[in-house]
Amino acid sequence: MNILIIGDAVNLEECRQKFGESHFYSLHRNHLEVKAIIGQQDVVFDFLIDKDVSQMNVYRHVNRAVVFLNTVRITLKKFAATDGQIECTLFGFAGLPSFLNREILETSLYQVGQISQLEDVCQKLNTKFQIVEDRVGLVTPRVICMIINEAYFTVEEGTATREDIDLAMKLGTNYPYGPFEWAKKIGAQTVVEVLRAVYDDTKDERYKICPLLQQEANHN
Repeated sequence: MNILIIGDAVNLEECRQKFGESHFYSLHRNHLEVKAIIGQQDVVFDFLIDKDVSQMNVYRHVNRAVVFLNTVRITLKKFAATDGQIECTLFGFAGLPSFLNREILETSLYQVGQISQLEDVCQKLNTKFQIVEDRVGLVTPRVICMIINEAYFTVEEGTATREDIDLAMKLGTNYPYGPFEWAKKIGAQTVVEVLRAVYDDTKDERYKICPLLQQEANHN
């Protein structure tokens, strides 16, 4: 398969680890570079679309394109709400660093009738998948960012050190990273943006941002 990655070198490497070396990968860092070649690709993974929703126009009228959009901070519904009809096959996925290369591809649907198309493309990519609701934060990013936030509150209160929290979480939950290791991989600013988006969507107090986390994000 021809897999187009719109992102950076870290995103490309994670795709290679997830889907294997048997596919042909093409990496581009912005949407203007790929507008003319979208229709020639079998699958597109767009890690950057949430930084500029207007770039949805690159895909809108390419009916051959199968496009996975990073929908952690913005839902598929919001992407589709921009001007014009959607002609491409559209899915959401968890596109934060370290969230793609897992056993199961976490994805959401734009249309219920696209399940068979999702099954087909995931079979060709040799990955299992799990369909989750098209909500801000999806499932795993929402949970992990909330855990990171709580870990910052714990440090702020002086209850435990970062190192102790990371070790306890890995031993207690068998997670691959502790909260602060994960925050470093994702980026403090991105964690804050995800939490803010989820809070705006849910108004749940659990997603109110820890001042220490916000402070670190401001200095990054």
